[in-house]
Amino acid sequence: MAIFRKIPVNQQGFILLVLSKYIQKKIIGKLKRQEIINLLHYLDPSEATSLLRNAGERQRKEIIAKLSSDIKEKVEFLLKFNPKTAAGLMNLNYIEVDKNASFNKVSEIVRKYEKRTRKFPEILVVKDGFVLGELEGHSLFSRKKGEKIEKYIRKIPSIKYNEKEKEIVDLFKKNPRNQIIVLDEDESVLGIIYSADILKLISGQSARDLSSFAGVKEEEDIYDSALTKVKNRYKWLIINLGTAFLAALVVSLFQNTISKWVLLAVYMPIVAGMGGNAGTQTLAVMVRGLALREVEFKTAKKAIINEMKAGAINGVINGIIVALAAVLFNKSPLLGLVLGVAMVVNLVIAGFFGTIVPLAMKKLGKDPASSATIFITTATDVCGFFVFLGLATLVL
Repeated sequence: MAIFRKIPVNQQGFILLVLSKYIQKKIIGKLKRQEIINLLHYLDPSEATSLLRNAGERQRKEIIAKLSSDIKEKVEFLLKFNPKTAAGLMNLNYIEVDKNASFNKVSEIVRKYEKRTRKFPEILVVKDGFVLGELEGHSLFSRKKGEKIEKYIRKIPSIKYNEKEKEIVDLFKKNPRNQIIVLDEDESVLGIIYSADILKLISGQSARDLSSFAGVKEEEDIYDSALTKVKNRYKWLIINLGTAFLAALVVSLFQNTISKWVLLAVYMPIVAGMGGNAGTQTLAVMVRGLALREVEFKTAKKAIINEMKAGAINGVINGIIVALAAVLFNKSPLLGLVLGVAMVVNLVIAGFFGTIVPLAMKKLGKDPASSATIFITTATDVCGFFVFLGLATLVL
């Protein structure tokens, strides 16, 4: 807090905005009311709203009551909306001008807006209250003052205020580098979403995908308490424990074989581990393909076959290496043969399940990256142990 207070007040808000939500909450919770009001003075309403969402309800109400009337009205308006919708992301930095206005008239409106807010606005062109498009700011300096703006209107994508983050990102991908207008139910303009804010959203989604891939909730922060971390993770670990018992059950079926050939226990982790790693590699490729819409369930046959072929080839390469190790160190060609065949089979299985699990989860409407590793490693462990120990029972 001592370090934060040394930052000039006109920079404090911008520094807060780039910190994690956890740090934002900690700092805002310890700042005095007037300190928060002072730093909010230098932010636009959407930025101020973003910070105030991290304040306690009582603290938020007290701060809003002391804001200037212009900012207060806009902040209260923005706080009404779900932060994970288009309205929750929108900015109010825009003006509306009639399509029949002249460049001179628009320049005058822009000057008044800049004087009041110290920001250059997005210029939206409307007719009878409905938006037609935008007027690019640079055109104000390159056109004759008396000329009408109508023929310089540029189309701009729009979205309803209650659309979710996924729809926003999808629309942005179709219209990169563009702002997006947020519309109310009656098609009137509510606000505008800047491309920079959408890029931040995409970056946040990548972080959430990474968290779910590891079986960790997106809300979990590096500085959360041990109890919070346990609450976020224990369900997936219990599922993992259950699947581990399934693999152990398969091993227990071959107790007699293992007791005769204790050396098999040395190589079991190698067979299982290689299968799990190969399956995770395939999973990573599939999740990326699903995210980019390069593959879907009904067109996945080629992807499944290619991954199984890749698994077979990698299985042969690694199977030869582990077989040679068994021959050189354990003087057992038969053990080498069992290991080599088990490695090939398990990596083919890894290719199949690494492809099919994320596809199935997507088909069921679930996040394809959400702890799919648990199901893939279960399949490779169970099948790997069964093939390895089954072959050992037959051959050794």
